Amino acid sequence: MKILVINAGSSSMKYQLIDMNDESVLAKGNCERIGIDGHFKHTTGTGKKYEIDVTMNNHTEAFVQIKDALLDKEHGVITDLGEVSAIGHRVVQGGALFSESKIVDDEVIAGIESLIPLAPLHNAAHLQGIRACLDVFGKDVPQVVVFDTAFHSTMPEKAYMYAVPYEFYEKYAVRRYGAHGTSHRYVSQRCAELMGKDIKDLKIITCHLGNGSSITAVDGGKVVDTSMGLTPLDGIMMGTRTGSLDPSVVTFIAEKENLSPSEMDTLLNKKSGFLGISGISSDDRDVSEAAEKGNKRAKLAIDMLEYQILKYVGSYNAVLGGMDALVFTAGIGENQYSHRASVCHKLEYMGVKIDDKLNEEYIHGNWGKISTPDSSVEIWVIPTNEELVIARDTKALVEASK
Repeated sequence: MKILVINAGSSSMKYQLIDMNDESVLAKGNCERIGIDGHFKHTTGTGKKYEIDVTMNNHTEAFVQIKDALLDKEHGVITDLGEVSAIGHRVVQGGALFSESKIVDDEVIAGIESLIPLAPLHNAAHLQGIRACLDVFGKDVPQVVVFDTAFHSTMPEKAYMYAVPYEFYEKYAVRRYGAHGTSHRYVSQRCAELMGKDIKDLKIITCHLGNGSSITAVDGGKVVDTSMGLTPLDGIMMGTRTGSLDPSVVTFIAEKENLSPSEMDTLLNKKSGFLGISGISSDDRDVSEAAEKGNKRAKLAIDMLEYQILKYVGSYNAVLGGMDALVFTAGIGENQYSHRASVCHKLEYMGVKIDDKLNEEYIHGNWGKISTPDSSVEIWVIPTNEELVIARDTKALVEASK
């Protein structure tokens, strides 16, 4: 069974074609700058690359580029669209409607659409991706949606409720939903496998650190708390997002600067975080480099990030009643060993011991356990693989439906 995995953004569409017989990636790529000037890149599992500037006015036109690349005689990997058995989609927001992956039908599409207010850019883009696939493949090829929020649906009320009047939960479903659930699910399960233990017997804290970041407490394979909230704005500071802050900061700045709700939303989501503090970049690599050269604001941004990671790990350790493993994943988590070292050395009071040599080696695709044999907690660097989770869920649901 070959499954096409689609991850549609507001102006992009990433994809992977996975052969589920051995879970190998036959091809992957990205349609970038959809609706702007357009750029398409495609790489096969054997390393063949194809890249072109091309206008893609919408996601349907972008999907035509994907289809043509997969079928191309020179760099294609299939000879007929019929070889694609199913399509799996990542959907950021499933709200309280979806606690598990679903086969796409009219009801599911309507549900995703109804949740657009909770994730305006993401859910709208996912729907465009689903409809683009329908235009090209028709209704005979099954599509499955895997929700980023689903893994977090096991959180208890005390963790997901906000202390605002209860009527807003009843009226508008205002609560904590979390994000990056597909990533947290994969790395927590992978960690248990690597430890040779049943995940039901483990307490794991997973740190998905990238341009968007979240930290999750997993007890026995179930989420008990996560740092992102109603939207991906909550939690630790990120590339351009504030992370958690006193709500009065929002009203205070809005009043002083005479900002509309929309303008305030842009400030909090796109002008804050690393970019806002450092004044240099939203990219951790740029900020870290500037900090090493003595830039004080860049150093402050790094210090804030590491401090906030430490606070969440410490608080989730208390929530779990101790942890068996701490996992670092995603772009920053997998590659910035200095952040991992800073956090882990400050956890030494708990018996956490990190192997500094291994920690510095495990970057750029190298991964593994970075704790010492006598550490009370196993520390792991594990590359995330959201696409594989989506493909596995798609395969299971499609086979079950038959």
